[in-house]
Amino acid sequence: MKHYVAMKRGKKSRLSDSEWKKKLTPEQYRVLRQRGTEPPFTGKLLNNKENGMYICAGCGSPLFSSAAKFDSGTGWPSFFEAKGKIELKEDFGHGMRRTEIICKKCGGHLGHLFDDASQTPTGARYCINSAALEFKKKGIPTQGRILFRHLKG
Repeated sequence: MKHYVAMKRGKKSRLSDSEWKKKLTPEQYRVLRQRGTEPPFTGKLLNNKENGMYICAGCGSPLFSSAAKFDSGTGWPSFFEAKGKIELKEDFGHGMRRTEIICKKCGGHLGHLFDDASQTPTGARYCINSAALEFKKKGIPTQGRILFRHLKG
């Protein structure tokens, strides 16, 4: 049985595949745990223009500020800098050389980093799957959102 490191209340814990499958939606599991990619122009956060923080859908770690989001025209949410703890790893999958972006807290696959965004202050394009993210609107604490989500349904 495979286990993946995740954080729980500031301490590292290990989640099995079955625990991840219970915690995540099937699409989140495919992207975060199996290194999948959602089809372009289909992600729920692609056109989000609200102010706040994009957090990891696997562990809730803050990753990207809405202030760093831009429209790259690629079909995935794009950011010119990361605000949270991420890891970068060389990826040679699909016959190409890329830089994979991984959540440092839970090890979830987020997307890929490219250096083709000359229109941004950094030149970087963090190309992120919407399924790997949740959005925390500015001024709404994460705990309140979780409570509200449970009350809704």
